[in-house]
Amino acid sequence: MNSALVVIFLAAALSLALGLWARSGRRMTLEQWTVGGRGFGGALVFLLTAGEIYTTFTFLGGSGYAYGKGAPAYYILAYGTLAYIMSYWLLPPIWRYAKQERLVSQSHFFARKYDSPALGVLVALVGVLALVPYLVLQLKGLGIIVSVASYGSISPEIAIWIGAAIVTVYVMVSGVRGTAWNAVVKDILILAIVVFLGIYLPFHYYGGYGEMFRAIDAAKPGFLAFRPEGESVLWFQSTVALTALGFFMWPHAFAAVFTAKEERTFRRNAILLPVYQLILLFVFFCGFAAILTVPGLTGPDIDLSLFRLSIQSFDPWFVGVIGAAGVLTALVPGSLILIAASTLISNDILRGVRPELAEDKVAFVARGLVPVVALVAVGFTLQGGQTIVSLLLMGYSFVTQLFPALICSLMRNNPVTKPGAMAGILVGAAAVAAITLSHSAIKTLLPFLPQEMNDINVGFAALALNVIVTAAVSAVTQPTAAKAKAKRA
Repeated sequence: MNSALVVIFLAAALSLALGLWARSGRRMTLEQWTVGGRGFGGALVFLLTAGEIYTTFTFLGGSGYAYGKGAPAYYILAYGTLAYIMSYWLLPPIWRYAKQERLVSQSHFFARKYDSPALGVLVALVGVLALVPYLVLQLKGLGIIVSVASYGSISPEIAIWIGAAIVTVYVMVSGVRGTAWNAVVKDILILAIVVFLGIYLPFHYYGGYGEMFRAIDAAKPGFLAFRPEGESVLWFQSTVALTALGFFMWPHAFAAVFTAKEERTFRRNAILLPVYQLILLFVFFCGFAAILTVPGLTGPDIDLSLFRLSIQSFDPWFVGVIGAAGVLTALVPGSLILIAASTLISNDILRGVRPELAEDKVAFVARGLVPVVALVAVGFTLQGGQTIVSLLLMGYSFVTQLFPALICSLMRNNPVTKPGAMAGILVGAAAVAAITLSHSAIKTLLPFLPQEMNDINVGFAALALNVIVTAAVSAVTQPTAAKAKAKRA
């Protein structure tokens, strides 16, 4: 057993121990298991929210996209910053309403706001559909990290099974509290590693950032600029807009908002998190540093660039430390996703069909679903396939379809009706599914657009259809909705 594998094993063991210890004798009611009894202070909420930045997507996807694509990787830096600024106004009213109504999930929020259990079930289905590729992303990254960092001692498949088992056990026992305590360790470790690598590698191999970018531009002219077509400026703009609007639409990110003890937490975090996002620059520097020093990676293999360069640059024990940080970037968001998916299925889909189910029964079913969801995700992960960034963008295309109905629900006079919200979400999600499954271009979805518009992100185009349908159906059904409301009064 090499030293890298020992360090990685110790990190996994620490994650399991912290996850189990976090329960601390508390009775795991549904509210306690999913949102920590709404008692988390600013620091824990900050780390749970920041966990959305520093996942395996950061370690592998961000550096891999910089390595393989160049300028298009800049979208990763832009969308989180915009989302955090938006959160200053968006999250406080969501938290207030959830606390007032004692809500524990995203779909409950929609169902209560629109007085429609059917809409809640639809939102839950969209959420589960989006969470599968996101969980696959974490497990795929975990397999790559452990296999490469252990110098091949453990295969990606075995690493995926072990990681899924660890996160399943502590999620079933401790819920979101286990995730929160692991998030503390993860963020401290990953920040130190990312900043160190982002400074050391460019200076070690090139003598500085300026020299690195000049060398890349000389070897690959135009690589550091946007493409004329494909991943062009239009693609960048539509992708940033899509992902910024969808940032808090993920069921686990939405539910993390409910864990806060007080409202001002979100305003403080909205000020600090955009600065925290700048750490991603160091991830890009790692990917750029690997372009000329570890050439030849293509397709899904671009996600290996950071670790291939690390193995070339450091002793095994330090590669193990990097791998340990990477393992935590998979386990922490993976556990949040498992909690969110299991809660959606039990509390929103199953309870939507059988509203008479008691809360303790729903909590029992939610915990029992954790290994089922994990097994499904492992199955998809072992099939291989897309790059980490592609998986993330697919999930974003689905969850962002919930944004129009959400933002309108926060208005004093909501212009969107129940039928309008449902129709918009259905059309948007169906458009994303049709394009994704058929591997078609945007022209298939919107054939009337000129050729240069073909670079628009599919999810953003689906969102535009969503808004049009939502507005049209709401306009038609508004009189009916007003009559129904007057009748109830």
